[in-house]
Amino acid sequence: MRLSTSLLILLLVILTACGEEVETPERAINYGLTLEPSGFDPHINQSSELGIIFRQVYDTLVYRDPTTREIVPGLATSWGISEDGLSYTFTLRDDVVFHDGTPFNAQAVAANLERIFDTSDPGLASQRSRFMLGSFNGYDIIDDNTIRLRLSQPYSPLLDSLSQVYLGVGSPAAFEEYGRDVYQFYQVGTGPYILEEFVPGDRIVLRINPDYTWGPAFMSRPDNAPQQITYRFYTDPATRRPVLEAQEVDVIGELVPTDARSLVGSSDFRILPTPVAGQPLQFLMNTTQYPTDNTTFRQALIYATSREEIVDTVFQGFSPVAWGPLTANTLYYSRDMQGVYPHNAQEARDLLASIGFEDMDGNGFLDTSEGDLEVVIVHASWGFLPETVQLIQDQWREIGVRAVLEPVAGFPALIARANEGDYNLIAFNSFGYDPSLLNEYFLSNGSNNFTNFRSPELDELLLQATRELSPSVRRGLYGQIQAAIMNQALILPIRDYVNLNAASSTVQGLEFDAYGWHPVMNNVSILNES
Repeated sequence: MRLSTSLLILLLVILTACGEEVETPERAINYGLTLEPSGFDPHINQSSELGIIFRQVYDTLVYRDPTTREIVPGLATSWGISEDGLSYTFTLRDDVVFHDGTPFNAQAVAANLERIFDTSDPGLASQRSRFMLGSFNGYDIIDDNTIRLRLSQPYSPLLDSLSQVYLGVGSPAAFEEYGRDVYQFYQVGTGPYILEEFVPGDRIVLRINPDYTWGPAFMSRPDNAPQQITYRFYTDPATRRPVLEAQEVDVIGELVPTDARSLVGSSDFRILPTPVAGQPLQFLMNTTQYPTDNTTFRQALIYATSREEIVDTVFQGFSPVAWGPLTANTLYYSRDMQGVYPHNAQEARDLLASIGFEDMDGNGFLDTSEGDLEVVIVHASWGFLPETVQLIQDQWREIGVRAVLEPVAGFPALIARANEGDYNLIAFNSFGYDPSLLNEYFLSNGSNNFTNFRSPELDELLLQATRELSPSVRRGLYGQIQAAIMNQALILPIRDYVNLNAASSTVQGLEFDAYGWHPVMNNVSILNES
């Protein structure tokens, strides 16, 4: 009889707390995480943070090479796409085993697909992986080492999706043994590291997989690779530099920019600014809420925002200014976005005057029939958003707009606030290399369409771009899409994300995948300080 989820987790914590911690081998790395997600199951949860750990535990059918950005073989040695784009046939490796000793094969891939689309427990439904499979419409097992994925319509981002940790291939035997509710504490993949221990709220420990010989070509395990990686949580940004300098961690991400700047040039640590693909730090503008229901008003807000000041002050110049809905290292980024809506406070004032806003009472703020002109900005506490919105508030004061700042605590609260719809701007974004992620935000029925903008013309462009297989045609479509989003002033882009990672000088070979968040730990070596 299976124990309840809560009881199993409680027993896990008690048994671990009563016993010894996992013995630390000679070559070990302590890795500082900056967020503790509500869940770590890649098939179910969607945080970037979980991938920092479990990118090491899981392999994927294909990979995206961190240097060339090309799709390369992974668990699949080759693949073919039908002429109509409706089927993808993968030839699988025949020398791979899961960490529990069971074989990897086509049946295992099928079991993972079934798990992702399992709707028996809505509370444990996929938050991201199902969306990433687009128009998936079933599979055919050709033989033990060949599987065909069927689509209802062409879906050009499929290979990109299959390269990400959210579609990592787990052990069907482990799925069966632990069930969807507790599998996240006992995850079993085929990757270069094995999940050894998971103590909620405290640590996650991985140990090296000594049998790992099937990694993609860009992975090359050195002789002095770390035998163990221990992840701990440092959610308070102010604690990250101190724990690094005290050698409590060997690697940590999302340093406070001023701390990162002070460590530049240190002989003990290396700063590794890593561009993150996807959407920039942005504020989505609610097109159904007064006064951001007016396109001219939205354009005025963008002109009034000095992104250069924010980048220099808050982010210490580590991040480039964002000009559109995609970061500059994202596939099909349009350089035509550069310089769109440059900071121009007078242009902002002129636009506001053109739609009838005046300061009637002379108090420095423009007026409405109900008093001062106010714009509500909803934001979370992470990503240096509090510092960013404070500067925006100061900048908008200069054009007579009062910004009302409304912070929320935690991701669930942010989503709840977004769904309420009572805001003018809300800070929200996603990461990924393929620009198809824009569909979530700008399709009329997109799950994250917090602008509430609806346009059949933009819908058709977005859908056509995901159906089109020609790279050159896709590039042209995404150029039109980016221009349309900015012509309508649907977002206020601030900065391209750059993750300020830092590592001890003894940690060598640390690089990150093409998406920017997840390290390739199989390439890391540890220098002998003696």
